[in-house]
Amino acid sequence: MRRSSAAATTPVADALEATRERTLALVADIHDDDLHRQLDPIMSPLVWDLGHIAAYEDLWAVHRLGGEPLLRPELAGLYDAFETPRAVRGDLPLPGREEALAYLEAVRERTLAVLDRTGPSELHELVIRHELQHTETMRQAMFLGSLPGGFPEDLPSLPAEPELVEIPGGPFVMGAPNDRFAYDNERPRHTVDVPPFRITRTPITNATFLRFVEGGGYERREWWSDEAWAWKEEYDVTHPSGWAGPDDHPVQHVSFHEAEAFARSVGGRLPTEAEWEKAATWGDALEGVGLVWEWTATEFTGYPGFVAHPYREYSEVFFDRGYRVLRGGSWASSPRVATRTFRNWDLPQRRQIFSGIRLVFDAPR
Repeated sequence: MRRSSAAATTPVADALEATRERTLALVADIHDDDLHRQLDPIMSPLVWDLGHIAAYEDLWAVHRLGGEPLLRPELAGLYDAFETPRAVRGDLPLPGREEALAYLEAVRERTLAVLDRTGPSELHELVIRHELQHTETMRQAMFLGSLPGGFPEDLPSLPAEPELVEIPGGPFVMGAPNDRFAYDNERPRHTVDVPPFRITRTPITNATFLRFVEGGGYERREWWSDEAWAWKEEYDVTHPSGWAGPDDHPVQHVSFHEAEAFARSVGGRLPTEAEWEKAATWGDALEGVGLVWEWTATEFTGYPGFVAHPYREYSEVFFDRGYRVLRGGSWASSPRVATRTFRNWDLPQRRQIFSGIRLVFDAPR
């Protein structure tokens, strides 16, 4: 991809290029039929994601930042996530692979030209992280469609019986500092007083979760909430979605409902996100962060004093609607996105996420 001489020397341009290489490599070997079909009703066709990435970049890094008109204004509604919900994207006459790739490249030329003129902006970081988040979403679709890219090549071994780490009680400052980019829902920083607790140093493994399954975990009504039991019964859920992998790898593709039931079965619970963040920033208390997203017990909402920025549709519209917070990142996440203060969220029944479990136990009295 051609770069202008000024943009070619900037860290922002390097990050934009590295991110785009990641995206293009992900779809390079995907057959056109798989790229265009909706692999699962809850996900977008992969080719829609490509066009959406281009449209988002054009909106923020060219139109909003540089004051230029949109390159393809007729596509704005098609690639708007709220105007065109996932349920209908598979039925739309979407531009094909070549047109989507050409759109990505043309927008990138415009982005670099604006970067030359305006210099770096937090909007460039917004665009970079947006694309990185979408490549993980695309991997979720690939998992549901049993395509390459939806499964990890390798994960480290974890102990079958994770060590419990004592986290002392007391206040800590939660949220992202002001000296770096962060999403609106990570701010403002605020002090939270957390009682003492114990947390597993590593996530729960396949072998440990298998004991739950073989011990009747999906049949023991007392371990499931009313909502969870109704969901499990309706969809005949008997094990994690797409369960595979070595015994010593972290279990993944478990819903919040399954994670919560498992926690109850061993006398534990899921961490609140305040507990998770305190533990994650408490020296080397946590290991295996970034292997699987980790469900927390916390419903997604704004921190005290929350202000939407730069647009309320990123997170505010999801507040207080039953979504649960996940923390830590997965093997499919970029560390640039999945920081220790980053907040992911999804509905409690969702299992396409590369999501697993870390447990908390109350401190001994």
